[in-house]
Amino acid sequence: AWFWNERFWLPHNVTWADLKNTEEATFPQAEDLYLAFPLAFCIFMVRLIFERFVAKPCAIALNIQANGPQIAPPNAILEKVFTAITKHPDEKRLEGLSKQLDWDVRSIQRWFRQRRNQEKPSTLTRFCESMWRFSFYLYVFTYGVRFLKKTPWLWNTRHCWYNYPYQPLTTDLHYYYILELSFYWSLMFSQFTDIKRKDFGIMFLHHLVCIFLITFSYVNNMARVGTLVLCLHDSADALLEAAKMANYAKFQKMCDLLFVMFAVVFITTRLGIFPLWVLNTTLFESWEIVGPYPSWWVFNLLLLLIQGLNCFWSYLIVKIACKAVSRGKAGKWNPLHVSKDDRSDIESSSDEEDSEPPGKNPHTATTTNGTSGTNGYLLTGSCSMDD
Repeated sequence: AWFWNERFWLPHNVTWADLKNTEEATFPQAEDLYLAFPLAFCIFMVRLIFERFVAKPCAIALNIQANGPQIAPPNAILEKVFTAITKHPDEKRLEGLSKQLDWDVRSIQRWFRQRRNQEKPSTLTRFCESMWRFSFYLYVFTYGVRFLKKTPWLWNTRHCWYNYPYQPLTTDLHYYYILELSFYWSLMFSQFTDIKRKDFGIMFLHHLVCIFLITFSYVNNMARVGTLVLCLHDSADALLEAAKMANYAKFQKMCDLLFVMFAVVFITTRLGIFPLWVLNTTLFESWEIVGPYPSWWVFNLLLLLIQGLNCFWSYLIVKIACKAVSRGKAGKWNPLHVSKDDRSDIESSSDEEDSEPPGKNPHTATTTNGTSGTNGYLLTGSCSMDD
């Protein structure tokens, strides 16, 4: 009873009894959300089938190999240090291991580099994951656009609040919401087995906030404005995954073009349209038409948190683009060239891909997973932002 307190969830003088389903109208019910859990499992199983029977053959057709990085030679002492103590030994430990094994320090550094790279997924694995996400994001964004263009609140956001909360739930809106919620639940669980990225904590927070927002807005029937938030944030995701696929397939010009398109769409929608269109209606139009109440404050707080994440990721994209432009000016005027020196800022794996030992030119060396020094480092950092 305390959790479902009407004074928190609903506007003044509205009760849960007012929002019970009738023969004339259907309203969102909290128990509807239980359907998301079996659907999340189904989405995960569909993903496994898709990656195995659709994405993998496509990757092979594009000559993307499953070969991983060079395997480190077996060594029980170094393996014990790697697994139990540190993956990045300092100079003092390297000297101690050098004396113990009668190896030179450079050979030990090379062993640890190979051993770290050994744990990274192959390019084929990365391609399959990106192709799955691209396919889902493209489908859900297309569905969202087709659904929203028939609704009055897309063209006039004040319709999100007229007659609120007595707005009936349509079949299309229900399907859209449950599908999005199921997908985010599947991401919450699959991210522990997916390719681990440096922004794992940020993405975990993002998925958690999205689940809270979807659940919250469904329960108190803010689903109309919720569909605007969902569709707007889905708009750039397919471009991002397409750019990563082009990167893994070594289609450099396509990769660069798709990244530019992604950056423009991402920054325009997240820093322009979202605050000026969506936040304007949730903060000001709703205040004018409905008035604030406790869950209204929580909902807007979550939206502002999402906007904070949008600003953070936009900063990373701009930072990467500025580095790319400066590199291009120093070289062949390739505006999207990012050298291996920038990997610490933009690499997507949990460990940065290690540079070659001194004496090798990092700009001519080929990186692990079959990605060239020019191709893809622009993508792999910001590309861990799967929104």
